[in-house]
Amino acid sequence: MVKPHEKLASSLSKLRELQQGDRHVFESGEFSRADRERLLKNNFLQQVISGWLIATNPDAEPGDTTPWYASFWEFCSRYCNRRFASAWHLSPEQSLLVHAENNIIPTQVIIYAAKGTNNTRPLLFGTSIYDLKEPRTDRPAPKDIVEKNGLRVFSVPAALMKVPESFFLRYPTEAQVALSSIRDTSELLARMLDGGHSAIASRLAGAFRRIGRTAASDEISTAMKSAGYVVRETDPFSEQVSLSVLKPGTAPVVGRLQAIWKATRDDVMKVAPPAPGLPADPAGYLRFVDEIYKSDAYHSLSIEGYKVSPELIERVRSGNWDPDLNKADRESFNALAARGYWEAFQVVRGSVAQLLGGAAPGHLLRESYRSWHRALFRPAVQVGHLKASALAGFRGQPIYIRGSRHVPARWESVPDAMDALLELLEHEAEPFARAVLGHWLLGYIHPFFDGNGRMARFVMNAMLASGGYPWIVIRVEDRPQYMHALERASVDGDVTLFAKFVAERIQGSLAAALMQATEPSQALTKVPSNRGGRRKKASS
Repeated sequence: MVKPHEKLASSLSKLRELQQGDRHVFESGEFSRADRERLLKNNFLQQVISGWLIATNPDAEPGDTTPWYASFWEFCSRYCNRRFASAWHLSPEQSLLVHAENNIIPTQVIIYAAKGTNNTRPLLFGTSIYDLKEPRTDRPAPKDIVEKNGLRVFSVPAALMKVPESFFLRYPTEAQVALSSIRDTSELLARMLDGGHSAIASRLAGAFRRIGRTAASDEISTAMKSAGYVVRETDPFSEQVSLSVLKPGTAPVVGRLQAIWKATRDDVMKVAPPAPGLPADPAGYLRFVDEIYKSDAYHSLSIEGYKVSPELIERVRSGNWDPDLNKADRESFNALAARGYWEAFQVVRGSVAQLLGGAAPGHLLRESYRSWHRALFRPAVQVGHLKASALAGFRGQPIYIRGSRHVPARWESVPDAMDALLELLEHEAEPFARAVLGHWLLGYIHPFFDGNGRMARFVMNAMLASGGYPWIVIRVEDRPQYMHALERASVDGDVTLFAKFVAERIQGSLAAALMQATEPSQALTKVPSNRGGRRKKASS
């Protein structure tokens, strides 16, 4: 007689077959009724709507949004392909967000389709799809629709022609990145000239001029006027928004990080405590760091869409699978994580010692951050809990942040993103800006398979040390406030809350250092700086 765990193992084998190619979304008919019900009961599958399922994690807590957010765009693509074949595409606005690497999961995605019904289809966790019926006269030419990340979207030129002026006000970063991806204005001009779109030409000429592309702006105005059209440049961006100058053809993820830094840096510096300057007693600073070590470990939580492994199937088949994690395995993993954190902390401490000696912060970080990450996971690799490839560096697959609507950068773009971040850090003169923006944007990119939160806090504290600020600890009890501040920064573009959070912890750490000081060399704020206030811009 077949035992229940053997039946579940058989159902998991079917799920694993369907997951080849990193699939997370399935139609109900791809499973037998018995397999489907068994996998749903054991939380390996979750129903989205009637007839559609996603893979999930049996260890996930009730209400965990991560499996859904990890599957959202794949679901949209598969669902729309099933309903509308190839006769659908995203809205112009959403198309530009996709092109500009805005990976935030929208609460509602608008689909244009020839057979749309103008109805909203509610999905999980307050998200929805609205399928808008597209009249024949409004349907785009085939050349205007391209595929990106599995989605049918307008090309950048076609989308820029269609988005309203309000898009530039609401999404200035994305508009700037989209404009910067245009190497030559010919494709835009052909559309504007043939259609007589003088109002659009006026807006785009003004937009190009605002981002420093004066030649592109002049070309649009001159070409339109030579064809007899009236062009009166208008700047569609808000006067208050700070825009950076991006090189034409800049990779979207690079342009996005540069634009984010430019737009948020001033807000960060408005709440920055004065930089103490490098301490006269570096040894005293390092003693403070050593003393704070025990309270410093704070583990980040990130999870990918659940994927069945052969090992899991075998554990289920043999009857050794326990939905509650095996206690011995959990304790062993925790011990290895603790050992890895200790080893990484010592490597970071060595980097901090170099910074206290005057090393250029951005350059030192570029040279050392990989060794920090390797130290985090070396113990787990040495005992075989992780494959040796865990020490290779950047991740080679998608990753998702538990409970966050922000989806980190595509793994293919991580090297470009990290180069851009490190270059920004190398050219930033203010240590508080390096600390706040370095922490946030490393977490925004999420370059590693695991340990991104720990790495972000290491970067933050190393950059704080480069300005003489004390090492700070993000307490477990502050996690909701901490994660909320990071979510606000990543989803809403409001970094002020996170900057204030860091500033408050700096003040608290300074106060703790004063209280614990038993001799002058131990009190960070009592040590006079021998380098005079704020650090000058570090050369790379």
